[in-house]
Amino acid sequence: MGNGARAQQKRERNAKSNASKDPKSQLKTNEAAKNVVCQVCRQTFLLTVREPALLQHAENKHSKVR
Repeated sequence: MGNGARAQQKRERNAKSNASKDPKSQLKTNEAAKNVVCQVCRQTFLLTVREPALLQHAENKHSKVR
C-alpha cells in the first residue's frame, strides 16, 4: 500500500547510476580564472570580480599606500 516500495526502488536505481560518476573538482578551473591581480600586494581575484569589490580591497588593505 502506498508508494514506499516504488520510492525505495527509485532511490536504489539512482544510487547505482550516481555511484559511477567521479567527483569533479573545480580547483584547477578556479586557479586558471584568477587573472585580475592587485598591483600592490599581488593578490589574485577571479575574472568575474566587480569593480566595487576591488575598490573595497584597495581601501581596506592599502589605505596607507595611497
